[in-house]
Amino acid sequence: MDKKQSRLRRARQTRARIAQLGATRLMVFRSNEHIYAQVIDGGKGQVLASASTLDRDIRGTLPHGRGVEAATLVGRRIAEKAKQAGVEAVAFDRSGYRYHGRVKALAEAARQHGLKF
Repeated sequence: MDKKQSRLRRARQTRARIAQLGATRLMVFRSNEHIYAQVIDGGKGQVLASASTLDRDIRGTLPHGRGVEAATLVGRRIAEKAKQAGVEAVAFDRSGYRYHGRVKALAEAARQHGLKF
């Protein structure tokens, strides 16, 4: 089993546990260049809010979309958008990534700006 398959297996297990709870989830995806976050309704599977380093307001403040600083901005933005959509608490779906670096920075920024995990 290679690295990608292991990550996807971990992601499936996490999503199955979150689906049993029926909770709204904060899903994170990271590529080499950018980081993306979505708040997804547990019952409907509908995206309630999204933010990424490709958004105009975030893209204009950073020279590139990678790094902990970019993830922190995305975390702040997703928390703001989730609160506007009426979401206070979420389950954190890290998509099989380790809770480290950019993923950790995004989660901590979202917590600091009012999102409860």
